[in-house]
Amino acid sequence: MSNQLNDAPLTLRDVAAAAGVSLATADRVVNGRPGVSAKTALKVHEAVQRLGFRPLAAAAELARSRSWRFAVVLPSGGNRFMMDIADNIRAQADWFRARRIAVEIVETDVFDADRLAAELAGLPGRFDAVALVALDHPRIRAAIDDLVEGGMAVVTLVSDAPSSRRQHYVGIDNIAAGRTAGSLVGRFLGPPRNGEAGGSVGIVTGSGSLRDHAERLFGFGQVLAEEYPGLTRLTPVEGRDDPGRNRDLVRRMLADTPDLVAIYNTGEGSVGIGEALAEAGLARKILCVGHELTPATRRMLLDGTFAALVAQDPGHEARSMARVLHALVSGQEIVAAQEHIRVQVILRDNLP
Repeated sequence: MSNQLNDAPLTLRDVAAAAGVSLATADRVVNGRPGVSAKTALKVHEAVQRLGFRPLAAAAELARSRSWRFAVVLPSGGNRFMMDIADNIRAQADWFRARRIAVEIVETDVFDADRLAAELAGLPGRFDAVALVALDHPRIRAAIDDLVEGGMAVVTLVSDAPSSRRQHYVGIDNIAAGRTAGSLVGRFLGPPRNGEAGGSVGIVTGSGSLRDHAERLFGFGQVLAEEYPGLTRLTPVEGRDDPGRNRDLVRRMLADTPDLVAIYNTGEGSVGIGEALAEAGLARKILCVGHELTPATRRMLLDGTFAALVAQDPGHEARSMARVLHALVSGQEIVAAQEHIRVQVILRDNLP
């Protein structure tokens, strides 16, 4: 499944139309020539900013008659966070158009190495660059290496494959994110009372083959082992970010673990966890920490089902991905500080 964005280049005529002025007036303002009132000039400048029009960059690329095609490979299904990334990519249509870039969003099962590898194998000849949510699997690393060998720019997004030949990773430090989640769980639970054991902590993950989930598990385990040895970590269960699977996994976890005190979800599908807790009458009684702010996790923060989220900004990641791919294909410098994605902690009290 794919979605293609408009590849028509943004022109000064678009700026004039957006500002409600003539083409000649827009030209005078953009090129710094006199004869335009301050009020009208402000309208043009606001339109330039709103559209992301870059006259020098656009003119240079038009002069070279160079255009590019980017593919963005995202998970299929109902992963709300990935849908937010896709929405933020589409919101940059004017930015892409100004640089003569056509973008196609390709959705596939990124948990299935065979399907993802087949999708990647079909990209050469159709695209100049690709950003993908990577499965850290030998077939996927080989597929990425083949793309780079064939001259494509490759960026991993959200989940990395660091031993491949990909040129850049766009996403958070997932070990730090997992450590943050571990600290939140330990601090929210507090020290055991009256010498009692700390209890068991259940862990729900999407897949151990996704690097972001594996690194979060590693960081989470580090903190619990180092700082909260009284807590018992249960073996992680894999729900592939699916709410229904997560609901069933947590139902079994509750039945098998009478001393369960907390659940950590490394990925999506938190709705299923909340449903299982509500069915058992344990919502707000068992501590839950998860990832990413979505409409569903926002509701669960507000009603107390989840105590905290460790999050990343999908808009920043979408914009960073676009800038990095463009820099790679056009030979421009990547500004590392601009592309750094921060780990955020969101509580009910600081909801944006």
